[in-house]
Amino acid sequence: MFGPDWKAGCPHCSFWADNFDRIIVHLNQPDVSMVAVSRAPYAKLAEYQKRMGWSFEWLSSGETSFPLDFGASFTPEEMAAKRADFNYVPQAGRSDREGISVFYRDARGIDMMNTAYHYLDLVPKGRDEGGRGPFWAKRHDEYRS
Repeated sequence: MFGPDWKAGCPHCSFWADNFDRIIVHLNQPDVSMVAVSRAPYAKLAEYQKRMGWSFEWLSSGETSFPLDFGASFTPEEMAAKRADFNYVPQAGRSDREGISVFYRDARGIDMMNTAYHYLDLVPKGRDEGGRGPFWAKRHDEYRS
């Protein structure tokens, strides 16, 4: 969602955060916790979180292997060798990707976590992905009115 050397959070990941930010209070009621974890230093995360108006708990994994261990980040060597397996497909794309880890119950895929996708799947153009993902997604404060 936010690599250590990035100037801002990923637009696509920011779109995801817009979808889960306000529901966490409801998740907490049946004893469910949710946090976001990114590799960027906490000061960068806090500044961007303020810009975006988010209230979810956002932690920095810093120099730990946490995002690598859970398949959401990849080493430069994995990227160069196209050995970065994301969603069970070798990729050479970004070093940091979105992901979800559930520490009690198995979960598969993350599309069901994005409420906006449920609405988009009902309209004629759908997600308008063109077979490559939602490249139309921007940070919510960057859309033209």
